[in-house]
Amino acid sequence: MSFPQIMANVPLFAGFEPRELDDFLGIFRRVSFAAGAVIVRQGQPADSAFVLESGTVEVITALPGGGQAVIAELGPGSVLGEMALLDSGARSATAIARAPTAAYVVEREDFRMLLAQRNPAVFKVQRRITLMLCRRLRELNARIIASGVPGNSALPVITPKQKPALRRTQCTFDYRAFLPILPPLRRFKPADIDGLLALATVFDVPRGATIFHERESASSCYLVVRGAIEIVAAENERLRRIGVLGPGRLCGILALIEGEPRSMTALLREDSTLLELSRDAFERIYDEHTHLAARFHDLVNWELLQALSRTNNHLTRLISQAQIRDRSARDAAKVDVEDLQRALGAQDCRAA
Repeated sequence: MSFPQIMANVPLFAGFEPRELDDFLGIFRRVSFAAGAVIVRQGQPADSAFVLESGTVEVITALPGGGQAVIAELGPGSVLGEMALLDSGARSATAIARAPTAAYVVEREDFRMLLAQRNPAVFKVQRRITLMLCRRLRELNARIIASGVPGNSALPVITPKQKPALRRTQCTFDYRAFLPILPPLRRFKPADIDGLLALATVFDVPRGATIFHERESASSCYLVVRGAIEIVAAENERLRRIGVLGPGRLCGILALIEGEPRSMTALLREDSTLLELSRDAFERIYDEHTHLAARFHDLVNWELLQALSRTNNHLTRLISQAQIRDRSARDAAKVDVEDLQRALGAQDCRAA
Protein backbone atom coordinates (compact mmCIF):
# COMPACT_ATOMS: atom_id res chain seq x y z
CA MET A 1 0.00 0.00 0.00
CA SER A 2 1.36 3.42 -0.96
CA PHE A 3 1.92 6.18 1.60
CA PRO A 4 -1.03 8.29 0.28
CA GLN A 5 -3.27 5.22 0.62
CA ILE A 6 -2.05 4.63 4.16
CA MET A 7 -2.75 8.26 5.06
CA ALA A 8 -6.22 8.12 3.51
CA ASN A 9 -7.11 5.35 5.98
CA VAL A 10 -5.91 7.27 9.06
CA PRO A 11 -8.80 9.35 10.53
CA LEU A 12 -6.46 12.22 11.39
CA PHE A 13 -5.53 12.63 7.71
CA ALA A 14 -8.59 11.22 5.94
CA GLY A 15 -10.96 13.11 3.67
CA PHE A 16 -8.46 15.28 1.81
CA GLU A 17 -8.31 15.73 -1.93
CA PRO A 18 -5.04 14.33 -3.34
CA ARG A 19 -3.86 17.79 -4.39
CA GLU A 20 -4.45 19.09 -0.84
CA LEU A 21 -1.97 16.57 0.54
CA ASP A 22 0.87 17.11 -1.95
CA ASP A 23 2.86 19.59 0.16
CA PHE A 24 1.87 17.94 3.42
CA LEU A 25 3.01 14.44 2.45
CA GLY A 26 6.29 15.93 1.29
CA ILE A 27 7.39 16.69 4.86
CA PHE A 28 7.17 13.04 5.96
CA ARG A 29 10.13 10.66 5.70
CA ARG A 30 10.16 6.89 6.01
CA VAL A 31 12.01 5.31 8.93
CA SER A 32 12.41 1.73 10.16
CA PHE A 33 13.08 0.13 13.53
CA ALA A 34 14.37 -3.31 14.47
CA ALA A 35 12.47 -5.40 16.98
CA GLY A 36 13.28 -4.11 20.48
CA ALA A 37 14.24 -0.61 19.32
CA VAL A 38 13.01 2.36 21.33
CA ILE A 39 11.09 4.73 19.05
CA VAL A 40 10.45 7.43 21.66
CA ARG A 41 11.38 7.52 25.33
CA GLN A 42 9.30 8.91 28.19
CA GLY A 43 10.59 12.27 29.42
CA GLN A 44 12.53 13.11 26.26
CA PRO A 45 11.57 16.16 24.15
CA ALA A 46 8.55 15.55 21.93
CA ASP A 47 9.29 17.00 18.50
CA SER A 48 7.80 14.59 15.97
CA ALA A 49 4.87 12.29 15.19
CA PHE A 50 4.77 8.88 13.51
CA VAL A 51 2.30 7.09 11.23
CA LEU A 52 2.93 3.34 11.44
CA GLU A 53 3.15 1.50 8.12
CA SER A 54 3.89 -1.99 9.46
CA GLY A 55 4.93 -3.80 12.60
CA THR A 56 3.80 -3.62 16.22
CA VAL A 57 4.63 -0.96 18.79
CA GLU A 58 4.10 -1.35 22.53
CA VAL A 59 3.54 1.84 24.54
CA ILE A 60 4.75 1.75 28.16
CA THR A 61 4.54 4.36 30.89
CA ALA A 62 6.52 4.65 34.11
CA LEU A 63 4.18 4.92 37.08
CA PRO A 64 4.35 7.32 40.02
CA GLY A 65 6.00 5.47 42.90
CA GLY A 66 7.77 2.97 40.66
CA GLY A 67 6.92 0.25 38.18
CA GLN A 68 5.50 0.55 34.70
CA ALA A 69 2.40 -0.36 32.74
CA VAL A 70 1.62 -1.18 29.10
CA ILE A 71 -0.99 1.35 28.02
CA ALA A 72 -1.40 0.55 24.32
CA GLU A 73 -0.33 -1.69 21.47
CA LEU A 74 -0.25 0.08 18.11
CA GLY A 75 -0.30 -1.46 14.65
CA PRO A 76 -0.33 -0.33 11.01
CA GLY A 77 -2.30 2.89 10.45
CA SER A 78 -1.88 4.06 14.04
CA VAL A 79 -0.52 7.49 14.94
CA LEU A 80 2.06 7.97 17.67
CA GLY A 81 2.86 11.32 19.26
CA GLU A 82 0.59 13.66 17.29
CA MET A 83 0.37 16.10 20.20
CA ALA A 84 4.03 16.95 19.58
CA LEU A 85 2.95 18.78 16.42
CA LEU A 86 1.09 21.37 18.51
CA ASP A 87 3.88 22.49 20.81
CA SER A 88 7.09 21.44 22.48
CA GLY A 89 6.87 19.21 25.53
CA ALA A 90 8.06 15.87 26.88
CA ARG A 91 7.01 12.39 25.82
CA SER A 92 4.47 10.96 28.22
CA ALA A 93 5.38 7.33 27.48
CA THR A 94 7.99 5.07 25.91
CA ALA A 95 7.24 3.34 22.60
CA ILE A 96 9.13 0.14 21.73
CA ALA A 97 9.01 -1.81 18.45
CA ARG A 98 8.02 -5.38 19.32
CA ALA A 99 8.52 -6.51 15.71
CA PRO A 100 10.38 -4.99 12.76
CA THR A 101 8.47 -1.74 12.22
CA ALA A 102 8.27 0.84 9.45
CA ALA A 103 6.77 4.28 9.91
CA TYR A 104 6.54 7.74 8.41
CA VAL A 105 7.76 10.55 10.66
CA VAL A 106 6.96 14.27 10.51
CA GLU A 107 8.96 16.83 12.49
CA ARG A 108 7.15 19.62 14.32
CA GLU A 109 9.33 22.31 12.73
CA ASP A 110 8.38 21.13 9.23
CA PHE A 111 4.72 21.01 10.23
CA ARG A 112 4.91 24.56 11.59
CA MET A 113 6.67 25.73 8.44
CA LEU A 114 3.60 24.74 6.41
CA LEU A 115 1.38 26.42 9.00
CA ALA A 116 3.35 29.63 8.52
CA GLN A 117 2.73 29.24 4.78
CA ARG A 118 -1.00 28.89 5.59
CA ASN A 119 -1.28 25.47 4.01
CA PRO A 120 -5.01 24.51 4.19
CA ALA A 121 -4.38 20.79 4.77
CA VAL A 122 -2.04 21.47 7.68
CA PHE A 123 -4.55 23.90 9.21
CA LYS A 124 -7.19 21.17 8.99
CA VAL A 125 -4.91 18.56 10.57
CA GLN A 126 -4.05 20.99 13.38
CA ARG A 127 -7.76 21.55 14.06
CA ARG A 128 -8.35 17.80 14.21
CA ILE A 129 -5.51 17.35 16.71
CA THR A 130 -6.91 20.23 18.76
CA LEU A 131 -10.33 18.58 18.78
CA MET A 132 -8.79 15.28 19.89
CA LEU A 133 -7.05 17.11 22.72
CA CYS A 134 -10.31 18.75 23.78
CA ARG A 135 -12.07 15.40 23.93
CA ARG A 136 -9.15 13.89 25.83
CA LEU A 137 -9.28 16.69 28.39
CA ARG A 138 -13.03 16.34 28.83
CA GLU A 139 -12.68 12.58 29.40
CA LEU A 140 -9.81 12.93 31.86
CA ASN A 141 -11.50 15.72 33.80
CA ALA A 142 -14.63 13.60 34.11
CA ARG A 143 -12.51 10.72 35.39
CA ILE A 144 -10.77 12.94 37.93
CA ILE A 145 -14.05 14.34 39.23
CA ALA A 146 -15.49 10.83 39.55
CA SER A 147 -12.36 9.73 41.46
CA GLY A 148 -12.53 12.62 43.91
CA VAL A 149 -10.68 15.91 43.57
CA PRO A 150 -9.06 17.79 46.43
CA GLY A 151 -10.52 21.27 46.69
CA ASN A 152 -12.94 23.60 48.36
CA SER A 153 -16.29 21.88 48.92
CA ALA A 154 -17.81 24.66 51.01
CA LEU A 155 -19.58 26.38 48.13
CA PRO A 156 -23.04 25.08 47.21
CA VAL A 157 -23.78 24.27 43.60
CA ILE A 158 -25.31 27.19 41.71
CA THR A 159 -28.03 26.21 39.29
CA PRO A 160 -28.46 28.13 36.01
CA LYS A 161 -31.69 29.69 37.36
CA GLN A 162 -29.85 30.98 40.42
CA LYS A 163 -26.99 32.51 38.45
CA PRO A 164 -27.16 36.31 38.64
CA ALA A 165 -26.61 38.42 35.55
CA LEU A 166 -22.97 39.18 34.89
CA ARG A 167 -22.39 42.75 36.06
CA ARG A 168 -19.98 44.37 33.61
CA THR A 169 -18.36 47.75 34.03
CA GLN A 170 -16.12 49.78 31.77
CA CYS A 171 -12.47 48.71 31.81
CA THR A 172 -10.44 51.06 33.98
CA PHE A 173 -6.89 50.70 32.60
CA ASP A 174 -4.97 50.65 29.32
CA TYR A 175 -5.49 46.99 28.46
CA ARG A 176 -4.34 47.50 24.83
CA ALA A 177 -0.81 48.26 25.99
CA PHE A 178 -0.95 45.45 28.56
CA LEU A 179 -1.98 42.58 26.25
CA PRO A 180 1.39 42.10 24.45
CA ILE A 181 3.06 41.68 27.85
CA LEU A 182 1.07 38.52 28.58
CA PRO A 183 3.30 35.49 27.81
CA PRO A 184 0.89 33.66 25.46
CA LEU A 185 0.34 36.85 23.43
CA ARG A 186 3.98 37.80 22.96
CA ARG A 187 4.04 36.25 19.48
CA PHE A 188 1.09 38.39 18.41
CA LYS A 189 2.05 41.29 16.15
CA PRO A 190 0.41 44.69 16.78
CA ALA A 191 -1.91 44.03 13.82
CA ASP A 192 -2.93 40.70 15.40
CA ILE A 193 -3.77 42.42 18.69
CA ASP A 194 -5.82 45.02 16.80
CA GLY A 195 -7.62 42.28 14.83
CA LEU A 196 -8.43 40.40 18.02
CA LEU A 197 -9.73 43.50 19.79
CA ALA A 198 -11.88 44.42 16.79
CA LEU A 199 -13.88 41.24 17.39
CA ALA A 200 -13.83 41.28 21.20
CA THR A 201 -15.37 43.07 24.16
CA VAL A 202 -13.23 44.02 27.16
CA PHE A 203 -14.81 44.76 30.56
CA ASP A 204 -14.29 44.63 34.32
CA VAL A 205 -16.20 42.14 36.49
CA PRO A 206 -16.33 42.00 40.31
CA ARG A 207 -15.11 39.12 42.43
CA GLY A 208 -17.61 36.32 43.03
CA ALA A 209 -19.43 36.60 39.71
CA THR A 210 -20.28 33.40 37.83
CA ILE A 211 -19.00 33.60 34.25
CA PHE A 212 -20.72 30.46 33.05
CA HIS A 213 -22.30 27.39 34.55
CA GLU A 214 -21.82 23.67 34.06
CA ARG A 215 -24.21 22.15 31.47
CA GLU A 216 -24.96 25.53 29.88
CA SER A 217 -24.63 25.92 26.13
CA ALA A 218 -21.54 27.94 25.21
CA SER A 219 -21.97 31.41 23.73
CA SER A 220 -18.54 32.93 24.48
CA CYS A 221 -14.99 32.31 25.61
CA TYR A 222 -12.82 34.60 27.73
CA LEU A 223 -9.20 35.68 27.99
CA VAL A 224 -8.12 36.75 31.47
CA VAL A 225 -6.45 40.14 31.08
CA ARG A 226 -6.21 40.86 34.81
CA GLY A 227 -7.46 38.89 37.82
CA ALA A 228 -8.28 35.19 38.10
CA ILE A 229 -11.02 32.74 37.15
CA GLU A 230 -11.63 29.67 39.30
CA ILE A 231 -12.77 26.51 37.50
CA VAL A 232 -14.97 24.25 39.62
CA ALA A 233 -17.02 21.10 39.10
CA ALA A 234 -20.14 19.87 40.88
CA GLU A 235 -19.75 16.82 43.07
CA ASN A 236 -22.35 15.70 45.65
CA GLU A 237 -24.07 19.09 45.68
CA ARG A 238 -20.77 20.89 46.34
CA LEU A 239 -18.24 22.59 44.13
CA ARG A 240 -14.79 21.07 43.80
CA ARG A 241 -11.92 23.27 42.65
CA ILE A 242 -10.25 22.07 39.45
CA GLY A 243 -7.92 24.98 38.75
CA VAL A 244 -7.33 28.73 38.70
CA LEU A 245 -6.70 30.66 35.49
CA GLY A 246 -4.67 33.86 35.77
CA PRO A 247 -3.68 36.58 33.28
CA GLY A 248 -3.18 35.30 29.75
CA ARG A 249 -5.27 32.16 30.22
CA LEU A 250 -8.24 31.26 28.05
CA CYS A 251 -11.47 30.07 29.62
CA GLY A 252 -14.42 28.30 28.01
CA ILE A 253 -12.88 27.20 24.72
CA LEU A 254 -13.55 23.45 24.95
CA ALA A 255 -17.30 23.84 24.61
CA LEU A 256 -16.92 26.16 21.60
CA ILE A 257 -14.50 23.86 19.79
CA GLU A 258 -16.50 20.70 20.48
CA GLY A 259 -19.99 22.21 20.20
CA GLU A 260 -20.83 20.63 23.55
CA PRO A 261 -22.36 22.05 26.79
CA ARG A 262 -20.05 23.42 29.46
CA SER A 263 -18.41 20.70 31.54
CA MET A 264 -17.34 23.04 34.37
CA THR A 265 -18.43 26.20 36.18
CA ALA A 266 -16.30 29.36 36.04
CA LEU A 267 -16.27 31.83 38.96
CA LEU A 268 -14.29 35.02 39.42
CA ARG A 269 -11.84 34.59 42.28
CA GLU A 270 -11.02 38.32 42.38
CA ASP A 271 -11.93 41.54 40.62
CA SER A 272 -10.98 40.91 37.01
CA THR A 273 -10.69 42.33 33.52
CA LEU A 274 -11.85 39.92 30.81
CA LEU A 275 -11.67 39.91 27.05
CA GLU A 276 -14.74 38.17 25.64
CA LEU A 277 -15.08 36.58 22.22
CA SER A 278 -18.58 35.60 21.18
CA ARG A 279 -19.15 32.24 19.51
CA ASP A 280 -19.40 33.96 16.11
CA ALA A 281 -16.16 35.91 16.69
CA PHE A 282 -14.35 32.78 17.90
CA GLU A 283 -15.46 30.77 14.87
CA ARG A 284 -14.55 33.59 12.51
CA ILE A 285 -10.95 33.67 13.74
CA TYR A 286 -10.71 29.91 14.19
CA ASP A 287 -11.84 29.13 10.63
CA GLU A 288 -9.61 31.64 8.84
CA HIS A 289 -6.19 31.00 7.27
CA THR A 290 -4.65 34.33 8.29
CA HIS A 291 -1.69 35.35 10.41
CA LEU A 292 -4.09 36.22 13.23
CA ALA A 293 -5.73 32.79 12.91
CA ALA A 294 -2.33 31.07 13.11
CA ARG A 295 -1.41 32.98 16.27
CA PHE A 296 -4.86 32.38 17.73
CA HIS A 297 -4.53 28.62 17.11
CA ASP A 298 -1.20 28.75 18.93
CA LEU A 299 -2.93 30.49 21.85
CA VAL A 300 -5.73 27.90 21.93
CA ASN A 301 -3.31 24.98 21.79
CA TRP A 302 -1.08 26.53 24.44
CA GLU A 303 -4.10 26.83 26.72
CA LEU A 304 -5.19 23.24 26.09
CA LEU A 305 -1.70 21.96 26.85
CA GLN A 306 -1.63 24.00 30.05
CA ALA A 307 -4.95 22.42 31.00
CA LEU A 308 -3.56 18.98 30.16
CA SER A 309 -0.59 19.64 32.44
CA ARG A 310 -2.99 20.60 35.24
CA THR A 311 -4.98 17.43 34.62
CA ASN A 312 -1.81 15.33 34.73
CA ASN A 313 -0.94 16.89 38.08
CA HIS A 314 -4.37 15.91 39.43
CA LEU A 315 -3.95 12.37 38.12
CA THR A 316 -0.51 12.07 39.70
CA ARG A 317 -1.87 13.33 43.03
CA LEU A 318 -4.76 10.87 42.93
CA ILE A 319 -2.42 7.99 42.16
CA SER A 320 -0.04 9.00 44.94
CA GLN A 321 -2.90 9.24 47.43
CA ALA A 322 -4.08 5.77 46.47
CA GLN A 323 -0.59 4.33 46.82
CA ILE A 324 -0.15 5.56 50.40
CA ARG A 325 -3.46 4.18 51.64
CA ASP A 326 -3.46 1.14 53.86
CA ARG A 327 -3.05 -2.20 52.11
CA SER A 328 -6.69 -3.27 52.18
CA ALA A 329 -7.91 0.04 50.80
CA ARG A 330 -5.33 -0.02 48.04
CA ASP A 331 -6.28 -3.54 47.04
CA ALA A 332 -9.94 -2.60 46.90
CA ALA A 333 -9.13 0.33 44.60
CA LYS A 334 -6.49 -1.48 42.54
CA VAL A 335 -8.45 -1.49 39.28
CA ASP A 336 -9.25 2.23 39.54
CA VAL A 337 -5.64 3.11 40.34
CA GLU A 338 -4.31 1.14 37.38
CA ASP A 339 -6.88 2.84 35.16
CA LEU A 340 -5.72 6.28 36.34
CA GLN A 341 -2.09 5.28 35.80
CA ARG A 342 -2.79 4.30 32.21
CA ALA A 343 -4.69 7.54 31.65
CA LEU A 344 -1.68 9.51 32.89
CA GLY A 345 0.69 7.85 30.43
CA ALA A 346 -1.53 7.87 27.36
CA GLN A 347 -1.47 11.59 26.55
CA ASP A 348 0.19 11.43 23.12
CA CYS A 349 0.17 7.71 22.36
CA ARG A 350 -3.06 6.34 20.97
CA ALA A 351 -4.35 4.21 18.12
CA ALA A 352 -5.96 5.96 15.16
